[in-house]
Amino acid sequence: MGDHTHGWAAGPGAAERARSVLAAAWSCTVTAEGTREELVGAHTVTDDGRVLLDVAEDSTLLTAAICAPRGEPSAVLEFADVAPVPVRDRIRARVWLAGWFAVQGGGLAFEPTRVVLRRPSGALIVGRDEFATAAPDPLAGAEARLLTHLADCHGDAVERLTRLVDPAGLQGAVRVRPLAVDRHGLTLRIERLRSDGDVRLPFHAPADDVSQLTERMHVLLTQASAVSRPRALQRQRTDGDG
Repeated sequence: MGDHTHGWAAGPGAAERARSVLAAAWSCTVTAEGTREELVGAHTVTDDGRVLLDVAEDSTLLTAAICAPRGEPSAVLEFADVAPVPVRDRIRARVWLAGWFAVQGGGLAFEPTRVVLRRPSGALIVGRDEFATAAPDPLAGAEARLLTHLADCHGDAVERLTRLVDPAGLQGAVRVRPLAVDRHGLTLRIERLRSDGDVRLPFHAPADDVSQLTERMHVLLTQASAVSRPRALQRQRTDGDG
């Protein structure tokens, strides 16, 4: 394949990843005092990591917050990170926040005391202070739109990017889809008949906005164009599987 190393191989840290999940999630599940509610479009996240919930006046969560001993962990919030492009096993990560509620205005303010990020590779405890000071990935809010556009309108580009993947990683592949993108790189999902694998293509430098992401993707595609197609994909196209 030649040498296609990148000078910037970093990925998001656990705290940044957790904050990105919260920033992009549209819903969350709240468990408190024996009750469990699914809230849709009801949360915002402050700069210091507190979660503000807009709940109804008769919500059991509001009653639980009023009755709970102040400052004691009394609730758990769960956020799921769902891949915007249809793939098998679409849950890319989950974030659990344990902490306590305080009534604020007409809603609730949640102060996390424990943060857990769970990815396919395992679970990590994120330090409370680290979580509070971390910022979400600058592309988190646009990721769904960007990946959907890439998958739906630029399948040829996705196929070209597979030239940057070790041919051994493409053995048995029946489909390749864009799974995730952040300021550090693009992740592809390699789907096989009975298994999946993810491959990360790091950018040469972090992308802090969509215009920079466009340039980073152009660099990857230019590098991919210089590589001949892996034989594994050639066989798939001949057999009608790719």
